Amino acid sequence: RGARRARRRAPWLDVASLDVGPGLRARPWHDDRSVAHLAPSPDHLAPLTTVDVEAALDRLRHGGFRAVVTGALHPLDRRPFLDAGFAETRRLHLLRHDLAHLRSAATVPGIELHRGRRRERPAALVVDRAAFAPFWRLDEAGLAEALTATPMVHFQVARDQDGVIGYAVCGCAGHRGYVQRLAVAPERQGLGVGTALLGDGLHWLRRRGARDALVNTQEDNARSLRLYQHTGFVLEPEGLSMLERSLVGDESEPPQAVTPRRPREPR
Repeated sequence: RGARRARRRAPWLDVASLDVGPGLRARPWHDDRSVAHLAPSPDHLAPLTTVDVEAALDRLRHGGFRAVVTGALHPLDRRPFLDAGFAETRRLHLLRHDLAHLRSAATVPGIELHRGRRRERPAALVVDRAAFAPFWRLDEAGLAEALTATPMVHFQVARDQDGVIGYAVCGCAGHRGYVQRLAVAPERQGLGVGTALLGDGLHWLRRRGARDALVNTQEDNARSLRLYQHTGFVLEPEGLSMLERSLVGDESEPPQAVTPRRPREPR
């Protein structure tokens, strides 16, 4: 009987993205099958309710997850999650760029920028793991989500003679652009690679009809904040928050910060 229960629960733990009810999508966080990443569906227009969130939590709990972390949420989107027992654990800066005023795209001697190919995604993830602390790293599912989050997407990589040293993902939806991801190998930071990738992405967004672009970064990531502000981004008055909730134990207690298990390194 226990084996049959395990088989019934396995599909929840093996798929990259889970449909947990109207307006919400979930997936394992950083390959940690005990922690779910829960976020509003980008194509769902109706406001989320506490009932929607609680129904999703129930499905995740029965699917074997023990904790949930949300995506970066605007203050207007937090209320149903807070009412369902989530607590704020991390804050992020939100910045906006008026694309009517763009500087010329930068170039770096010896560095080539080109459209990212599917076969270069593993190399991009190697850069991502080196550039970010474990909590913020993308796995294959996270990168796939960034590449499909908007109707139009621009996946650009930076290469030198040794291979991929940086990449950026920008997306466009209507007149709004998004910098979904920007990562540069630590040993290549400070050479202008990030500036070149970001400028390339912003020019692509304007050509696709975007009037402005949004990006977020951790409040303690001073290097990224300087880069975005140097490129013309301006801090918005209200930032974003990530919320977390435990699905086990006494649910009246505030959830503890989630520390996912470190993903296994590829062999």
